[in-house]
Amino acid sequence: METAKRIYLLDDDVEICELLQEYLSDNGFQVRTAHNAADLFALWNDSPADLVVLDIMMPGDDGFAVLRRLREISRVPTIFLSALDGSTDRIVGLELGADDYLGKPFEPRELLARIRTVLRRSGESEPAAPQGGILRFASWRLDTTARHLLTADDVIMPLSGAEYRLLTIFLQHPRQVLSRDTLLEQTQGRNAQPYDRSIDVLISRLRNRLQDDGRYGTLIKTVRGEGYVLATDVIREEATPRERA
Repeated sequence: METAKRIYLLDDDVEICELLQEYLSDNGFQVRTAHNAADLFALWNDSPADLVVLDIMMPGDDGFAVLRRLREISRVPTIFLSALDGSTDRIVGLELGADDYLGKPFEPRELLARIRTVLRRSGESEPAAPQGGILRFASWRLDTTARHLLTADDVIMPLSGAEYRLLTIFLQHPRQVLSRDTLLEQTQGRNAQPYDRSIDVLISRLRNRLQDDGRYGTLIKTVRGEGYVLATDVIREEATPRERA
């Protein structure tokens, strides 16, 4: 029998926490709540979660500060909640490595749907890749077992879950133009909304990881009016014993 996924919910509104804890628990999740950053990390130190839901507007350390600390120790999937449903907060959250963003007020069933989608993307529905293999492109290698991006000198460049999924999609379709809608659906499991810049933000983050300088990129190129393309060939290799270790 599959163990219920553990969710940590950080919000200083006790009533919202109680409501969501009851609703998500009734839908098969283990839910623990915290009302400040210290309480959340106490829970984390006791046992890491499978997913974290963070309110942005918090006394003391806000949700952005909490996510920065989380990203130093984990790639746990994260969903932001905010009463300020503006594009700036959304973009900042995505740049920090959040997996999704939901504006308040919202229906609990919408949060449930987002949680299920993010968990599915982060685990069960990762883009297919050769197990134990290496994808070599330009001067880079992606170890699909360890999920490590490696430089030519074998230096590990850490990737968030969203960055890994996006890079894997590009590596599966080299020299093929992929639209924003296609990338959004395959990385986040949803359709693009008007003025949705989440894919552009994620592309920018991935370009930074790949040291792909320039406004339009030279490795991941912008194709005006169409989307993005990985402008290099990809070679599939078997991992060496040292790389498997």
